[in-house]
Amino acid sequence: MRALIKTEYSFPGQKEYYKGKVREVFTLENDILLMVATDRLSAFDVVMPKGIPYKGQVLNQLAAKFLDYTEDIVPNWKMASPDPNVTIGLRCDPLKVEMVIRGYLAGHAWRTYRSGKRELCGVSLPDGMKENDKFPQAIITPSTKADQGLHDEDISKEEILAQGLVDPEIYSQLEDITQRLFERGSEWADQRGLILVDTKYEFGLHNGKVMLMDEIHTPDSSRYFYKDGYQQRQDTGEAQKQLSKEFVRQWLIENGFQGLEGQKLPDIPDEFIITISDRYIELYEHITGEKFIKGDYSNIDDRIQNTMIEYLKQ
Repeated sequence: MRALIKTEYSFPGQKEYYKGKVREVFTLENDILLMVATDRLSAFDVVMPKGIPYKGQVLNQLAAKFLDYTEDIVPNWKMASPDPNVTIGLRCDPLKVEMVIRGYLAGHAWRTYRSGKRELCGVSLPDGMKENDKFPQAIITPSTKADQGLHDEDISKEEILAQGLVDPEIYSQLEDITQRLFERGSEWADQRGLILVDTKYEFGLHNGKVMLMDEIHTPDSSRYFYKDGYQQRQDTGEAQKQLSKEFVRQWLIENGFQGLEGQKLPDIPDEFIITISDRYIELYEHITGEKFIKGDYSNIDDRIQNTMIEYLKQ
């Protein structure tokens, strides 16, 4: 069960290095970023000790496809993806909020609703809804983009503008782009028998213009339901069949962990690690309609290092 959970790369022209929860980012000369998608798994803002084989490749290749598919809506940072786990692109000045958009009452929104609250990020929620019900229209529920090691926090549009986190004109652009990206992703999913339930987008500025950053419509940033049988499951109170990281969160909750202070992270059995890997691959194949070709893991560190050195020479 090989998995890429840490790296020790050094690339020509490298100036800076940043380790995120899942990705490792190398800043090169001329404001070029080299982003490695590892197999690390994060849930409740905590990185699990075991990696998920091929998870990084799934995230990287899915994100690359959707960045290409949506570049007519908003320019993005991607320049090339020369390795299954790597994308190279333009460095942006990141905006300090994540644009979360929800079409259904699921996940964090449902847990908030179930607690009795009827407002999320300044957005009013209708009474009488059940878990996984569709909202009358998609709602935007932003969060702050936390520094490393800290939790993202819900925030309203009014608070974002009052705190000066984003310029009002820029924020208006973000709302419009977020809605259009979600519509495009929902149409794509619908054509493949899936429902795009919710997702998040990260943006930055490049030469003063809004640019889409990081991943898009992957199982780490998005939640998908199977369309077939959705309404029947809602009518009978059954759990929705889904392709997302939510089933990992549910397993952790059932084993007494939600990332809260004092809680001990449970040991994840190898059998469940394989299940998670299979689910990531299943989502890739379902949403792309293509067979997933597993990358060579016999020496993945050397593979990435050598591929990127050769690419950068060009």
